Amino acid sequence: MRKNNLIERIDHWAEVSPNAICFKSGEMSHTYAELKEASDKAAQHLIRQFDNRLPVIVYGGLDYDMIVSFIACAKAGHAYIPIDSHTPADRVELITQVADYTAIIAWEDWPVDSQDKPVLSREDMLNLPPSKEELTAENVSGDETFYIIFTSGTTGVPKGVQISHDNLVSYTDWMLSDFGLETGQAFLSQAPYSFDLSVMDVYPSLLTGGQLVPLHKAVINDFKQLFTVLPEMNLNVWVSTPSFADICLMNPLFNGEAMASISHFLFCGEELTHSTASKLTERFPNARIFNTYGPTEATVAVTEIEITPEVLAGNERLPIGRVKSDTTIHIMDENGVPLPEEEVGEIVIVGPSVSKGYFNNEEKTTEAFYVYEGQQAYRTGDAGLFKEDVLYYQGRMDFQVKLHGYRIELEDIDHHLSEVSYVKAATVVPKYHEHKVQQLVAYIVANEHDFEKPYQLSKAIKEELKERVMDYMIPQKYVYVDALPLTQNGKVDRKGLINEVNG
Repeated sequence: MRKNNLIERIDHWAEVSPNAICFKSGEMSHTYAELKEASDKAAQHLIRQFDNRLPVIVYGGLDYDMIVSFIACAKAGHAYIPIDSHTPADRVELITQVADYTAIIAWEDWPVDSQDKPVLSREDMLNLPPSKEELTAENVSGDETFYIIFTSGTTGVPKGVQISHDNLVSYTDWMLSDFGLETGQAFLSQAPYSFDLSVMDVYPSLLTGGQLVPLHKAVINDFKQLFTVLPEMNLNVWVSTPSFADICLMNPLFNGEAMASISHFLFCGEELTHSTASKLTERFPNARIFNTYGPTEATVAVTEIEITPEVLAGNERLPIGRVKSDTTIHIMDENGVPLPEEEVGEIVIVGPSVSKGYFNNEEKTTEAFYVYEGQQAYRTGDAGLFKEDVLYYQGRMDFQVKLHGYRIELEDIDHHLSEVSYVKAATVVPKYHEHKVQQLVAYIVANEHDFEKPYQLSKAIKEELKERVMDYMIPQKYVYVDALPLTQNGKVDRKGLINEVNG
């Protein structure tokens, strides 16, 4: 009989294949037996120290210790909040202000005041006292929150998406049944754990006795090193945004001969363009390529389609696929009424992988989530249409965009830009290429300054802005104007500027 709890199912590999590798980074590897032992020990410590089921912040990079911490939190009955160590201190602080958490596990130096909450450092975690008795697990289960991932918010305050144990079961069961994944495969682990795309590699890998193979940011940023390392990783399942595949496709060595072990490409996080998919099918004729779609609020992804030569030939703009079997997607008009096939409207997701809502944010939860025909539903703000049961994405209904897979509220950047000392007023708009955001363009009314050249001012603005937002939220181009254009209602005419940038 199959165990129902995700943690029990991961632990099962320690019983049946204790020496199987679960995590391999360069020459260093860890087994499922080690993962169980380390996570049991850490869970016992959490149970002894914290007599509650409040979330635990886990801070660090793409490391084995982070995986141990996630499993340990779940075993001790705590949701975990992953925060990547590349996150600016200002954003970390904003997350801590929103999150009602009990402790912090910091595998790298914790960058802000802990607000009197205990911080368990790397040294603390590696020197935990030995367990005297066998772990009595208090596993997160059912509707209890398994993890909370913070995404961009319109007011500059990040929103914490709560994903329950059962949300994650709905998602992983589909991944394990519909994508042809096999036992013991090596998964690329490239997305930061604070980005929900990482869930697409972490849990399908751990549930199938596979191994996570991390690709660190320092390697990605060194183009020469990247293509030395990639073929040596012996990957089977490639999980990334299409943008990262585009970077790799710039090198002719990224092909099915040099990387013959790759059997699957799984894409999520942003639109997969026809040109990217075409190049991949040419370079990797023996690999299966899947396009998927879904917001963080519905647990990673809810649709999939395998990109075959027939799909490429029949679609200039690729479909995002068929809806997973336990979920329904409705295309709604502005009044919440379902629209007929081939009419464009808002994508509304209904089903068991839809989040209960945003952590400690009732107002935003009420705006986006509701019960539809007895099931939890989420208004995505994405436009779409159905053709013969296949969903097609038609862009955003509002001013939220995806860049390199990261979801960004343009108003979030506006908010932080307007607080930069050189800026009087600002608004940010996307520049598109093939329906995909290519860059962010900032229109700025500048305060008086002493810079001779515009590029010097732009550099200074970027320097100040990077203290406030993630790297991927910093606009690449700056246009200086005397005043921002306004609509008849007196609001900034962002749509007009979008048309100007993309004209």
